[in-house]
Amino acid sequence: MIKQDLLENQVKYSYLAIGSNLGNKIAYINKAKFELHKNKIQVISFSSNYESNSWPNPLHPKFINIIVKIKTDLKPLELLKTCNTIEKKLGRKRSFRNAPRTCDIDIIDFKQKMINIDNNRLILPHPQLEKRNFVLLPFFEINKSWKHPITKKKIVDLIKSLSIKNLTSIKQM
Repeated sequence: MIKQDLLENQVKYSYLAIGSNLGNKIAYINKAKFELHKNKIQVISFSSNYESNSWPNPLHPKFINIIVKIKTDLKPLELLKTCNTIEKKLGRKRSFRNAPRTCDIDIIDFKQKMINIDNNRLILPHPQLEKRNFVLLPFFEINKSWKHPITKKKIVDLIKSLSIKNLTSIKQM
């Protein structure tokens, strides 16, 4: 039994942020989780839903966001391609940067690795995660001991560095 416990502790998980600010937002998030499963991406756990202003334009519809802990044998670019395919299947149209969308899936952390592939096509951990309440708060809910792979800052310290306005503009649903 001890050998199995040691092996389980060596498993490195990845984390995705899933959000929606168009249509039936919660239904799109649930469909995205189902599509992950269909694509052989095991959803281990997921956070509550969090409602926040659209970023960076708060005049766009509000977002519902979650963080999903996953286990996958896919390589980082394969995971990115799968996430983009799921977004498209769920009706995402890429009209302009940060446009409202039915489904947005970002890789936040891939097995605690530092990755920069194809001239910044994929940078991990996600380069903006430290500034985003809609990533940090749901992430903390499912992994209170997570540390940033580069800065080694604990997630609780990243949350503490957010402004009061940033912290009060999000609500757990």
